[in-house]
Amino acid sequence: MKEKSYKYILPDQNNTPNEKETNYQSMIIIGANGSGKSRLGAWIEQNNLDKVHRISAQRSLTFNKYINLKPYEAAINLLTYGNETPSQNHNYRWEWDGEKYNNITSMLKDYENALSALIAMQTKQQDKFIKDCKQKELQGEKHDKVPEMVLDKLKRIWNTIFSSHRTIDIKDGKVIGILNDFEYEGRDMSDGERVVLYLIAQCLCIPKDKIIIIDEPEIHLHRSIIDKLWTSIEAEREDCFFIYITHDTQFAAIHKNSEKLWIKNYDGTNWNFEEIKDSNLPEQLLLDILGNRKPVLFVEGTSDSYDTKLYSEIYKDYYIIPCGSCSSVITQTKSMNANEQLHHLKCYGIIDRDYRNDYEIEVYKRDNIFALEVAEVENLFLTEELLCAVNKIMEFDNNSRIEDIKKYIIEERFAKEIDKQTCEAIVSELKFKLNTASISKVNEEKAKETLDNAFNEISYDNIKIEQTHKFKQILDSHVYKDILKVFNCKSLSKSIGHFLEINNKEYQNFILRQIKGEKANDIINAIIPYLPEDIPI
Repeated sequence: MKEKSYKYILPDQNNTPNEKETNYQSMIIIGANGSGKSRLGAWIEQNNLDKVHRISAQRSLTFNKYINLKPYEAAINLLTYGNETPSQNHNYRWEWDGEKYNNITSMLKDYENALSALIAMQTKQQDKFIKDCKQKELQGEKHDKVPEMVLDKLKRIWNTIFSSHRTIDIKDGKVIGILNDFEYEGRDMSDGERVVLYLIAQCLCIPKDKIIIIDEPEIHLHRSIIDKLWTSIEAEREDCFFIYITHDTQFAAIHKNSEKLWIKNYDGTNWNFEEIKDSNLPEQLLLDILGNRKPVLFVEGTSDSYDTKLYSEIYKDYYIIPCGSCSSVITQTKSMNANEQLHHLKCYGIIDRDYRNDYEIEVYKRDNIFALEVAEVENLFLTEELLCAVNKIMEFDNNSRIEDIKKYIIEERFAKEIDKQTCEAIVSELKFKLNTASISKVNEEKAKETLDNAFNEISYDNIKIEQTHKFKQILDSHVYKDILKVFNCKSLSKSIGHFLEINNKEYQNFILRQIKGEKANDIINAIIPYLPEDIPI
């Protein structure tokens, strides 16, 4: 069987309708606020009125206690044209703003029409079934079982969205909400329930083979049910092509088997858009980046971790993306720099120095990935410049507390952990050499030969001697800055607050509060010397 295809139009460079064809059942138009998404939806509708039904983002969710009962044709016309008789345009669907029927920003008040169409369609289906049954009875034939009708479909979709204790019924010309056998008026349902009913009713009643445009398909819906709702509706209306207009990157990413169109900008006449292509970046991340006009900075940590909060205050002109691990920062930065769609955006990655050697750090720079001048981001909270700034904020008379902190870190922490630090540095160097060893793929014999050569070239004893000497030399020098560059201990910055009359556990939060206040410049300037010079601030 031939795969079903769908046709739709988009404007070309001259705003002339350009027909497209796809095997996907839906397309998601995504862009930032003000990028002209809704106007593009209206353009598609106005240039293909016979085929398109558009559901505005500005939609009223109110309806009366009793549903207006209309003949089927009149009800469908009301839903389609805003009038009981067909017209060449759909103006009557939209409110008059004093000058024109405003199909962009006016409130769409057709909830009553959708319910009327639903009841009219149910009545028509019931009448047809009864007529067929009578005809078969007259002919002495057995009639068919009652088919699934439009209200049955409505309830089935509803039940896939909501839990079994929250159901819906339409009887005696009224919408009834049911919660644990307790009945209440449909117009008293929550916003989420009313919008689900409205959208299902709209989409079930639209005539066959339409293009259905939904502006802001996520509005009033809990994130957990958005994709489930639209997937269920699409499955019910396989004859229709769906166009979703949204700025919700999560919905755009999780709604599968859909074309994605990115609206870059709109100048009042023309749109600048492009299709979103496959990428090594996660799709939601790609969409988030496309919607952002700032240079991108990938960092370690999570959205609520100290490093992300700190970087967000220092790199204010950047779009900060926390990646979790160092390896993810490296992967995402490389992927973005290799993505043709994102070449207009600057992209950088910041990683902890950890135990990396200078050569490894230089190699990463080729991909715009830069290491801190301290072992890890937590050490930024320990720089001597920052301690001086805090000392000044706390209005202490002298620098004795700063000297006490430095002595504590050097003699009580680093000196006592130097064997552990040295061991970890040795392991890190061994891993680096093994990871960068060149292993032949020609055949098994060559692979074994090059692997043996790699092992022979790696001397554990030499690496141990080198790292032991390096750490001993740094300890003997007592140069505080050099120690912060090699000392990996995430708990260290949570152990020095008491020297400054600050709770140890609150010290990092204290710095983050100060960086948002009147002392922000002092805090930032104290940290800048330890940040990568290659990333402009």
